[in-house]
Amino acid sequence: MSSPHMPATDPLTTIEARILGCLLEKEITLPDYYPLTLNALTAACNQTTNRDPIMTLDENQVRRAVEAMKTRGWVFEISIVGARVSKYRHNLKSKLPGLEKPSTSLLSVLLLRGEQTLGELRQRTERLHAFPDLESVEAELLKLITYSEGPLTACLPAGPGRRVAQYVQLLTGEPDTLQSPAKAETIIEPAPTPAAPAAPAAADDQAWKQRMEMEIEILKAQLNRLKVRLGVED
Repeated sequence: MSSPHMPATDPLTTIEARILGCLLEKEITLPDYYPLTLNALTAACNQTTNRDPIMTLDENQVRRAVEAMKTRGWVFEISIVGARVSKYRHNLKSKLPGLEKPSTSLLSVLLLRGEQTLGELRQRTERLHAFPDLESVEAELLKLITYSEGPLTACLPAGPGRRVAQYVQLLTGEPDTLQSPAKAETIIEPAPTPAAPAAPAAADDQAWKQRMEMEIEILKAQLNRLKVRLGVED
């Protein structure tokens, strides 16, 4: 059974993900220079700040990736009258309609820097969009996880090798921790019920309830994705 997830039908390569992340970032941080020339786009891909991993791409590599993205509708080439070189801009609004600036800011940072915690995402998106608190970051991530055409991000729960939950983009496909049915099944097998966390102070009770409800929705979205991949019907 094929998955309906958009990333599974049109996944980005590592270089293509870097290109899309850069175009999303520079559209916000350097609007006077956007769309980007091939030279500027290559420099953005090879930045040593706000990138993980750091890449050393040449213009030919970036050009080939851009051409592949153009044929699939991810990128447009813009020819400006009087300009000697073409420029490039992303086409995210058509590929993934309905995403607003908070969501695209998170998606950009996830594309550029890989798996990250809520705190890291809030800090690293400040140049693109200022989230007032962690709850607002989590709420926006939930929109990406429950995106109508299929999840664009996923939550990687805390466990062996991961102290706290992290979030990852799915435009390049699902990470290894989500791809293996055996691993996924292990996660959802019955386990001893852990002790319930202590109830918070009365003043924080409502916020605590909202956070629990949001985490339940995230788990439901990930379980639905697993059912689709395994061909399990409700």
